[in-house]
Amino acid sequence: MMSSRRWASLLLAACLPLAHAQDAAPRVDADGTIHAAAATLPYSSLASPEARAFFPKMLAAGSKAPPITAPIEQSRVFYDRMNSDRAARMARRYPVKTHHDTIGGVGVDVVEPAQGISPQNRDRVLVNLHGGAFLWGAHSGGLVEAIPIASLGRIKVITVDYRQGPEHVFPAASEDVEAVYRELLKQYKPADIGIYGCSAGGILTAEAVARLIDRKLPVPGAIGTFCGSVVNMEGDSIYAAALLNSGTVPEHPLKLDALPYFKGASANDPMVFPGVSPQLLAHFPPTLLITGTRDMAMSSEVRSQALLQQAGVDAELHVWEGMWHSFFSDPELPESQDAYAVIVKFFDRHLGRR
Repeated sequence: MMSSRRWASLLLAACLPLAHAQDAAPRVDADGTIHAAAATLPYSSLASPEARAFFPKMLAAGSKAPPITAPIEQSRVFYDRMNSDRAARMARRYPVKTHHDTIGGVGVDVVEPAQGISPQNRDRVLVNLHGGAFLWGAHSGGLVEAIPIASLGRIKVITVDYRQGPEHVFPAASEDVEAVYRELLKQYKPADIGIYGCSAGGILTAEAVARLIDRKLPVPGAIGTFCGSVVNMEGDSIYAAALLNSGTVPEHPLKLDALPYFKGASANDPMVFPGVSPQLLAHFPPTLLITGTRDMAMSSEVRSQALLQQAGVDAELHVWEGMWHSFFSDPELPESQDAYAVIVKFFDRHLGRR
């Protein structure tokens, strides 16, 4: 039997006729917790054939990752190797020019399209905040998120090497983004600046905008919070994604505020999770949210969009069927290519309009 607080096989069976419970009927507690026997969980028939073929490889690669409790250098080496391979594959598909720089005292990688910045984007710039649990992802992880957008959008993308845990704690990363942003304001209008990130980078994008508002700086023209947004990672998808991706569900899933970077911070602080303050959210710029049905962050993305819309923000949510956390880090998938197109069109539509 699966332990308590596991997402229900019965619910999956009701929604997915191909998922068959194999043992006894599930038991439902008064609080809605379902205790269910093992189930067969087919991969989505609505995802692309390429995604179906890639999914087992993705799981196999992820199973080799060091545990989050391992020495930080082990994780950084592992993910740098993975992201460097992804970045190389991306660069073959999406030609770019890159160089390292320092902006506002913060290290950055500047990514520009090999074919040149388009005329309409000469006065625009995108700022990328890489993912990696606020622990890893600098340089190679940022390139993964910047290369296809810079190339397809024909726009300059600056990916920020912000300070991370365990060496640094909140709000160090937000301070670094503010420093870069202040410097960019000397060259660009705020309406012509976009900020986006995935996972930890999506959370940081929301935190950075909250900090800009708190510092009474003009907000950027538009932002993207992908696989992480204005609230903590909670809800059904924490359990459902684990079940759909591995067949097991953690009894006590790790929340973002438990990461080393957030030591001493409070989940009730709107500078950590802006979603706790409707007044703060009301000042957010147009926001693009991206997730997948197998993403542990799907519930937080859905909730974030609802909160943003309730606050009067133009919040656009895209959910890809069968896709996992940060799925667009692998460029061969049709779903990834669709996501790049959505990101490029969103920023092109919103930058310069505020």
